[in-house]
Amino acid sequence: MNQNLNQLGPVSGTERIKSLDVLRGVALLGILLMNITGFGLVFWAYVDPTIQGGSEGYNLYVWIMNNMFFEGTMRAMFSMLFGVGMVLMTSRMIKKGGGLEVADIYYRRTIWLLIFGVIHGYLILWVGDILFAYGLYGLFLFPFRDTSPKKLIIAAAVLTLIGMSLGAYEYSKNMKYLEQYKLAQTYSGEAAIPEDIKNGSTAWEAIVSELKTPPKEVKENTESMHKGYFDIVLFLAPVNRFLQSEYNYDYNPWDILAMMLLGIALYKLRVITAELSYKSYLTMIIAGYGIGLSVNYYETMTVLNNDFSVEAFQKAGLTYAIGRIAVSFGHIGLVMIFCKLNIITILKNSLAAVGRMALTNYIMHSVICAVIFTGIGFSMFGKLQRYELYYVVISIWIVQLIISPIWLKYYRFGPLEWLWRTLTYKQVQPFKRRVSK
Repeated sequence: MNQNLNQLGPVSGTERIKSLDVLRGVALLGILLMNITGFGLVFWAYVDPTIQGGSEGYNLYVWIMNNMFFEGTMRAMFSMLFGVGMVLMTSRMIKKGGGLEVADIYYRRTIWLLIFGVIHGYLILWVGDILFAYGLYGLFLFPFRDTSPKKLIIAAAVLTLIGMSLGAYEYSKNMKYLEQYKLAQTYSGEAAIPEDIKNGSTAWEAIVSELKTPPKEVKENTESMHKGYFDIVLFLAPVNRFLQSEYNYDYNPWDILAMMLLGIALYKLRVITAELSYKSYLTMIIAGYGIGLSVNYYETMTVLNNDFSVEAFQKAGLTYAIGRIAVSFGHIGLVMIFCKLNIITILKNSLAAVGRMALTNYIMHSVICAVIFTGIGFSMFGKLQRYELYYVVISIWIVQLIISPIWLKYYRFGPLEWLWRTLTYKQVQPFKRRVSK
């Protein structure tokens, strides 16, 4: 590495913005609130509590709480901060005199993230991996580094509206299938059913069969997760392939890329650097929660009042983007006020440490949960009720909040952050800190 590239090395501790680290720590821990159902229950139980894990009592309360406050919001904030990371990295290197090598470093960093995502999904057994998608859509971010906040917000809004429009089209098509299914039930014999109605009815039955996983399939999937490591890798491979290909292109451009662009805008507007007034953040909280929780309440009640039916879930999904983005703004306002206040400093420092080690802590969620839930460890997959999964969440939170600041006292980076930087800059990075005696 030449002298110029040496000067363009990883960000130092003194260059970090603490509010971003705290927000990243909150988002990282919050993501586990949602991911835990994917670690411990079958795939579609993440959305529908009637499939596995329980839908009454405490289990129902947990589902309602997540649906109201956390669904999609932690992922949104995490995606925003990934976009901010691109701007921080590239702008810092450009200020130090970097030229074409800035793009070289950035794209190498992003491609390595793609590779990490494939390894994480297929070999560390987490089909809900987000690193692959971040690497993929991160490839589009570099040209936006100097774009004005206004244009970034417009771009994010356009992407979000496209996603909502596609969702509305899908909903309309599926409701037509439902009508044809109901109409097909009125015929006395299958031979008499017109072909178009028969096809629509079959399509609706396929949708219900996929989203309302049959008990026999739930049992088979649960048993598959109790097998040995290589059996689980092969069992999850088709799901990984679907999520990293078809689902990734159908859904993530309007979700992840939009949030990345919005995050860059919020950084440039100094919203997520805790530089605005208390009044501004209080306005964010009131408006964000006021709009978002109203939308989420409507969605939640739509599902509850229709007994968790497939059509109710699909109807609730029409306003999903509005609710999650608004509540995310409420969360951001709350975290920024916390960052500005001189209170609970020890928690603030621990959250910042978790955020600085986000990649390591994110992968550790998967490693710990693989040991707890799959056949390579304690085989608890499908054995805990939904609310009981959160005992695991709280335990992991406590461990990471304690271990992360201790680790960073002796080391410059988390182990995976160190590996990522070493691969990005093609030079072994200093790892240990010099601890004064």
